Amino acid sequence: MVEQPWDAVETASRIDSGEVSAREVVEESIRRIEKHDPDLNMMVATRFEEALAEVDRGLPDGPLRGVPIVIKDLGADVAGLPSTKGSRLFAEGVAARDSTVVARYRAAGMVVLGTTNSPELGKNASTEPVLYGPTRNPWNIDRSPGGSSGGSAAAVSAGLVPVAHGNDGGGSIRIPAAMCGLFGLKPSRGRVPSWPYPSALSAPVSVHHALTTTVRDSAVLLDVVAGHVPGDAYGAPTPNRSFAEHLEVRAPRLRIGWSTAALGGVPVHPDCAAAVQRAAELCAELGHDVAEVTLNHDPALVMAASGTIMAVELVAAVEQRLRELGRELRDDDLEPFTHGLLQHGRTITGAQTAEALRAAQEVGWQVGRLFADHDVLLLPTLAQPVPPLGLLDTTRPETLYEHGTTYSIFTSLFNVTGQPAMSVPFGTDTAGLPVGVQFAADLGEEGRLLQLAAQLEQAAPWPRNAPGYAQE
Repeated sequence: MVEQPWDAVETASRIDSGEVSAREVVEESIRRIEKHDPDLNMMVATRFEEALAEVDRGLPDGPLRGVPIVIKDLGADVAGLPSTKGSRLFAEGVAARDSTVVARYRAAGMVVLGTTNSPELGKNASTEPVLYGPTRNPWNIDRSPGGSSGGSAAAVSAGLVPVAHGNDGGGSIRIPAAMCGLFGLKPSRGRVPSWPYPSALSAPVSVHHALTTTVRDSAVLLDVVAGHVPGDAYGAPTPNRSFAEHLEVRAPRLRIGWSTAALGGVPVHPDCAAAVQRAAELCAELGHDVAEVTLNHDPALVMAASGTIMAVELVAAVEQRLRELGRELRDDDLEPFTHGLLQHGRTITGAQTAEALRAAQEVGWQVGRLFADHDVLLLPTLAQPVPPLGLLDTTRPETLYEHGTTYSIFTSLFNVTGQPAMSVPFGTDTAGLPVGVQFAADLGEEGRLLQLAAQLEQAAPWPRNAPGYAQE
């Protein structure tokens, strides 16, 4: 039996050396999925027989040949599998082709095992859709795994696969990374293509990448998927070396500004603030220049801009789906919170949409001024600890209105600005649940963040998997 968990880089290396076969690795991931998914509810569709057949036919000789991966069932398609977006309105959809990110994973030699659970259309910081039911956090099955990439995060945290695809439109990689004890990087705007989804309005805030246990896996995966598709409306600055090569160079002395101040009226829990302060102290011990800063942007502007952009994009997505189905919207098509957001989106004018996009640019300039004096910002990933399942319940919209901003106030900022940001595991809270700290840099500076993350990973290593899932 294959000893698990290895990270993706080590898995590929052992396959390449002949120590273990790709089939053995894939079979072990399948075994673990079949064992743990009934309790954790991470997967929404699988393709085990097809995956094994692909292995037997021979995989592309890429940098991650034989490494299994699962894909979030939102914003990325796997040919032949359902493309439901966590919604009953889309439940009968089947993908006709692979998205660019999936095709690039395959070209790197990776083996797609299936798709993972997400909240309806990604409109929740917890993964609890009516269509499939809640995904449970491997650290504590009564707690949320975060959202909207919660199924992917739980799969990696439980050691089912070494890495999983995710995307991030308001914190949807970083939030579940923090809640499940993983590393999660949101790349710069335009770094990873969104084809075939022409999300002209959500594209400024949402971007694809992955949930990983190690920094090097994130870097290698970003090398695999980065690079524009001809015709893309956005493009990130091209780095001077690969992201994996950035990790071979020691992080330079950085100017790091940190803050744990309340943002938008949302207080920071002492456990979350303490993690940031410990991270700041460690950065200083590693030789970086660390100083407390005051964020100078308007949080209300961030939430208003993000809310408008996402609401009008939701209207477009729903209307297109109804045209495909040839019918009107039914009462049970959407969860109550999503339905309310749809109705709000239908009242937004073109001028208000333009104002939201202008506001997003203004926020970018406001935050950008901080990078004149600081290379990196250090903030909480989450203002509060991992919530119990049910606290963020889209069937009771009042819970989202009361608590939703609490779990995205620090992450959504960098979706609006387009700047890269990452959640780094940094210990546990007083309840024994993971805590993440967030670092952000200016546009195009993912390499700088990855260098710093690798330095922190070495100085303060984190467990790769939730307790009880590392070995079986």
